[in-house]
Amino acid sequence: MKRLKVNEDIRPMSEFRTGIASFLKQVHTTKRPLIITQHGKGVAVLLDAGEYEAMQERIELLQDIHTSISQIDGGEGIEHGEARAAVLKRIKK
Repeated sequence: MKRLKVNEDIRPMSEFRTGIASFLKQVHTTKRPLIITQHGKGVAVLLDAGEYEAMQERIELLQDIHTSISQIDGGEGIEHGEARAAVLKRIKK
């Protein structure tokens, strides 16, 4: 996901209501999120569907890495050669 541009990507609810189609196009084209405000406070984020899916995949990968590190720290890890053999065995099935 690209970085937010504060002067372009934060819009009040009233402006969003009147220009939904243009804001959907903006989010799709720029791949940047759009922050929607109400009474000067952020209340929602509009995000391109593809960018949302990519973000979810990154989060899942980071969670898997965190789980793996916790398992290794807890002595639950296995040696590289053993892990490699197990993966290759599963692939060959």
